[in-house]
Amino acid sequence: MSVRIFLNILMLISFICSCSSKDERFTSNAIGMENLTGLYFTESERDSALEGLSLLQEKYDTLRSIQIPNQVPIPLYFDPRIPGQDIPKGREKYLFQEFPTKRPDNIEDCAYFTIGQLAYLIRTRQVTSLELTEMYIARLKRFGSELECVVTITEERALNQARRADEEIKRGRYLGPLHGIPYGAKDLLAVSGYKTTWGATTHKDQIIDETATVIRKLDDAGAVLVAKLTLGALAWGDVWFGGKTRNPWNTEEGSSGSSAGPGSATAAGLVAFSLGSETWGSIVSPSTVNGVTGLRPTFGTISRSGAMALSWSMDKLGPICRYVDDCALVYSLIKGTDGLDHSVLDVPFQVPTKKEFQSLRIGYVENAFDDSTTTDNDRAVLERLRDQGFVLIPIELPNFPTSSLSFLLDVEAAAAFDDLTRSNEDDQLVVQVKRAWPNVFRTARYIPAVEYVQANRARIILSQKMSLLFKDIDVYVVPSFWGDNLLRTNLTGHPCVVLPNGFNKEGTPTSISFIGDLYKDGQVVAVARSYQRGTGWHKKYPTKFK
Repeated sequence: MSVRIFLNILMLISFICSCSSKDERFTSNAIGMENLTGLYFTESERDSALEGLSLLQEKYDTLRSIQIPNQVPIPLYFDPRIPGQDIPKGREKYLFQEFPTKRPDNIEDCAYFTIGQLAYLIRTRQVTSLELTEMYIARLKRFGSELECVVTITEERALNQARRADEEIKRGRYLGPLHGIPYGAKDLLAVSGYKTTWGATTHKDQIIDETATVIRKLDDAGAVLVAKLTLGALAWGDVWFGGKTRNPWNTEEGSSGSSAGPGSATAAGLVAFSLGSETWGSIVSPSTVNGVTGLRPTFGTISRSGAMALSWSMDKLGPICRYVDDCALVYSLIKGTDGLDHSVLDVPFQVPTKKEFQSLRIGYVENAFDDSTTTDNDRAVLERLRDQGFVLIPIELPNFPTSSLSFLLDVEAAAAFDDLTRSNEDDQLVVQVKRAWPNVFRTARYIPAVEYVQANRARIILSQKMSLLFKDIDVYVVPSFWGDNLLRTNLTGHPCVVLPNGFNKEGTPTSISFIGDLYKDGQVVAVARSYQRGTGWHKKYPTKFK
C-alpha cells in the first residue's frame, strides 16, 4: 500500500467520523474522499464544497431516521430492453405433456418421478395427492436434517391442501398438471402463518403477514407447499443460521448457493420441484452441483412480491426441477403481472412449434470451448447438438469490462439491509469473512452515487452489445461458469436454462448453460429440452437417498 493511498484512507476515516455528528464542523480532510471519486480539487474548491457537505449531512441524518422495511421497493425499475426492442405478442404457445405411468408398488418410488408422471398418476386417480404429500413429508423428516436443507416443514398447510386437491379431483374439478403436486420454496418467499427467515440469524423468528405472489399462483394451480427450504444467509452461499446445506451427491460438500435448499432437496427427491431465486448465480450454481435443472427467466417476467429484496434490478425468481419440461410448466404458471411488482410485464410463453424449432439459430461461445478450463463434458454437449442436426454457429461475447459493474449488486444489497449495518446486527450473521455480506455492506457505503448511476448507464451499453449479438443467433450454449457470462447475463436480464451434462472426477455433477434472447424463454427451453432428451444425466439420482 502506497503512502498516498494510506493517507487518503485516513482522511476517509476522518470524513466518516466527521459525519457522525452534525454538531461537528467539516474540515478539509473530508475531501480526502476525492481520490475515491477520481477527482482532484483545489484548496478553494475544497473550501467551497464544505458548506454543501454540511447540508448533505443534515439530509442524510434525516433520511436515516426513516424506517424503510426491506419490502419497500425503489421507484426506479430496471427495464432490460434497449430502445426499439419489442416484447413478443400473441397467444401462449406451450403444451405440457403427461407421461402415462403405472403406480409403483412402493409409493416412495415416486420420489424421483417427473411432474408429467406424477400428474398422470394423480389425474387418473392411481395416486392421491395426500399419499404423495405424506411421502414427501416423511422424506423431508428423514433426510432433511442430514442435508441441512429444510427450515420449516409446512405440514398442516400441506395436508389441508392435499386433502382439498383430492376432493376437487374426485368431484371432477381438475386444475391442471400441478394439481396435488408437492413442492418446496426457498425461504426468502413469504408464506402467511409461517416463519420467513431469509436464512439469517437476524431474521430466524421473522413472520411476514403476506404470501408471495408466486406461492399464491401455485396455490391457485392446486400445488401443495410441503417445505420452506434453506438459503445462505440473506442469499449468500449455502451457510445459514442452522448449518451448511449439503450436496446429496457428497454430503461432505456444500450445496452451493444461494438456492441451496431447493437444489439439495430437489436432487434428493424430497420435493417434486422447488422455487429458487437468482441475482448472480443462485439458480445456476446449486443446480450445477446438485445435478438438477434450473430456469432463470428473463428479468421482469415473474413478480417478486413477497420475496426478500437483495437487488431490485437483478433479482429473479425461477423453478428448480429435475427436467426442463418441469421447469417450463412451473414457469408458465407463475409468470405474469400482479399489480404489485411494477417491473413485471405480461409476456406470452411461446415454445417454438416443430417447424419453428428447425429454423432456430444456435450459437456457441467458441473461445470458451477452446479454453483449457473447459471440460470434456462441456465439449461433448456440442457433439450431442450436432448429432441432433443443429448447425452450430461460432460466436464471441461482445468485449466489455463486465466485472467493473459488479458493485451495482453491492450498492443495492447494502441499501436493502442498511438497518443491519447501522445497528451492528450484521455481526450476528454466521459468515464474517471479507467477501461476505457484513463487509460488503460496509464497503458499499463508500461507493459514490455518481459511480452507481454511471455504472447503470454503462449497463445499457452492455445490453446494446448483447442485443446485437442476438441479431445473428437465437440461443447460445456456454459452459456455466465460463468468463463473465454469468454476471453479464444477470446484469442484462437474459434467460438461462442450466442442466446437468455429466460428473467430474470427484463424482459431483457438472452442468451446461443455454442463454436466450430477452423474453424468448420458450426458445431456450426448446433447445435445452432437445439436448436433455438425448442424454440420461437428468435421470440420475444420489442412491444414498433412494
